[in-house]
Amino acid sequence: MIEKHFHHQPTFTIIPLSEGSFTVDKTKIFYPFEKDKDHLQQRSVGSLLVEVQPFVIITSTDILLIDCGLGFSKDGELQIHSNLKSNGIKPDQITKVLISHLHKDHAGGLSKMDKFGNYHLSFPNARYYVQRKEFEFAIETGFPSYMSEEISALKNNPQVEWLNGDGMIDNSIQYQMTSAHSPFHQVFWINNGAEKLFFGGDDAPQLQQMKNKFVAKYDFDGKKCMELRQQWWQQGQEEGWTFLFYHDIKTPYYRMIKKEL
Repeated sequence: MIEKHFHHQPTFTIIPLSEGSFTVDKTKIFYPFEKDKDHLQQRSVGSLLVEVQPFVIITSTDILLIDCGLGFSKDGELQIHSNLKSNGIKPDQITKVLISHLHKDHAGGLSKMDKFGNYHLSFPNARYYVQRKEFEFAIETGFPSYMSEEISALKNNPQVEWLNGDGMIDNSIQYQMTSAHSPFHQVFWINNGAEKLFFGGDDAPQLQQMKNKFVAKYDFDGKKCMELRQQWWQQGQEEGWTFLFYHDIKTPYYRMIKKEL
């Protein structure tokens, strides 16, 4: 079977920044879930069990952050900041922040509130890459899926690179607007010639979803999500991609061994 992990040293350093496991239902509220003592059956009907897991990717030129977590704080410090520090990375070392979409579990940590109640971007030396239409839609739509105040720190900010559709960043990061999980959702490929990482955000959030055909009711276009997952899984096998899974409670990332023709 081709689905194996490589044993040699990867060309990228991949650091999952897990914020924990949660259940979420139609209220869009994230309730912490402790796997060794909580039971999914005791949560409300339709609850999904998910990890919330941004990623740091260290390349030869960048320290990338992909999505930003829930934005929870403990003792006055953002959880994503403390998670970075525990991995030996300072928040001001992040050079690029790639945002798949602005739902609150992916965008909560992109900004932080000061003592006067104003929000500022939480990675002071980073370029933020955001689809312009996603931002406009998020501000217009608001609560409960989007936290308008938190993401308003992006507006008119010189750190933000507004994207329109598909393209490339620095000849090594490809982005594609899929309009699948949300109307202006985007996915990323990071390629250094030796290894190709794929981050599908909520179009491809868990390993199991790549292997099973199903249409999710919570997606903007569930059929398109299903078709894209099948397409990416096949292409990933053929080209030996490494998949990053934001919501997988067991498998943060998964390396495919390239099919030999």
